[in-house]
Amino acid sequence: MKKFFSLLLSIFLISFYAWSQEDVTKTGWNFGALPTITFDTDLGFQYGALVNLYNYGDGSRYPNYDHSLYFEVSRFTKGSGINRFYYDSDKLIEGLQTSVDISYLSDQAYDFYGFNGYDAVVNPNWIDDEEEEYKSRMFYKYDRRLFRFKVDLQGNFSESNFRWAAGINLLNFSVGSVDIDKLNDGKDDAEKLPPLAEQPGLYEKYRDEWSIIPEDEADGGFVPTLKAGLVYDTRDNKPNPMKGIWTEAVLVGAPEFLGAESGFVKFNLTHRQYFTLVPKDLSLVYRLSYQTTVAGHTPFYYQTQVITSVLKGASSEGLGGAKSLRGIRRNRIVGDGFFYGNVEARWKFARFQFINNNFYLGLNGFMDFGRVTKKIDTTLTNVYGDLKSDYFDRGAEAMHYSYGAGLRIAMNQNFVIAVDYGFAADERDGDSGLYIGLNYLF
Repeated sequence: MKKFFSLLLSIFLISFYAWSQEDVTKTGWNFGALPTITFDTDLGFQYGALVNLYNYGDGSRYPNYDHSLYFEVSRFTKGSGINRFYYDSDKLIEGLQTSVDISYLSDQAYDFYGFNGYDAVVNPNWIDDEEEEYKSRMFYKYDRRLFRFKVDLQGNFSESNFRWAAGINLLNFSVGSVDIDKLNDGKDDAEKLPPLAEQPGLYEKYRDEWSIIPEDEADGGFVPTLKAGLVYDTRDNKPNPMKGIWTEAVLVGAPEFLGAESGFVKFNLTHRQYFTLVPKDLSLVYRLSYQTTVAGHTPFYYQTQVITSVLKGASSEGLGGAKSLRGIRRNRIVGDGFFYGNVEARWKFARFQFINNNFYLGLNGFMDFGRVTKKIDTTLTNVYGDLKSDYFDRGAEAMHYSYGAGLRIAMNQNFVIAVDYGFAADERDGDSGLYIGLNYLF
């Protein structure tokens, strides 16, 4: 961690030595490569490597690129892993924006706090081994492994700013209990986690004791989805727009004839807008999004997925965590429908050239918010007595808020290192979170 922030300081100092107001126009292939020494409060330290290759062609469209290829193999100290290839281009098929994602994401301690936001009570003492009420550090976890093959296409309607969107996404979820024996391997007795037979987690209670998670969903399943949507886009720059609107309405369906174990249709409407306050340097931006199930039954393991026309990171999940509500526990807000938003002020406070590449440094302040709008059925016929108040607070769901600030280091306007620190406004959502990764939130 200290090495990472030393790198940030070094780049900042170099900016005053290599200061320049004129960008170098990039042509041909360029790349950003990093050892992935990052940190996420929910996932731990990340280690591995990533490479992002950009082809700018003859440079006439810079900073827009012709082709982008992204490769990542990394692991997190809390048990997650990312193996990902992502390709994006509007030149592969002339007139079409083509995106392809092939990923295998493993998470041996995936966050699970129940359903419907504040309706599900979270007791932090149960996962704090220094508290008398301690149950297990893995109490609010389960094991999840996800394979994803995703193809998205977008095309323009004539010369307008409207685009159609279509795609196919093949997801295979493998879900089960945390492997306690694996986590206990090599630990002293005092540090070992209690076995599940002695202390089941919340997932086991939802699955085995209370039957809130149906038996046929408990181990995951195959979810093939088809997507169709309409996009309106007037952004002046995709990685960090200074002006414009980016709005999309998307329908995603999982038909049983393609092999889905449970058929459903979800709708997502997302509006993003960007305002210039100081030309080239200061902007005010916001995002508002609404998502809900409009037909069928969505299995519990898919409910954390946040639908979007463009996948900007390894995952699009929440609500809570690095990509949605920063500072709030990951997956704290899960429902059959939800609303969320983000407001940011973004300031580019330094520009410079280094090793023949264009860099800028940016700061951002933000506020995030969201809540469940359509609840998942949690019939409590098998939950008795004091257990109801320990685990459930019916009708408590309300707006969740967080706020914070961040730093950005951008190379050639497209390769962006992001650092955000967020605070939860309500202790029921956690305390705070530090996130080091890539790209602006939207």
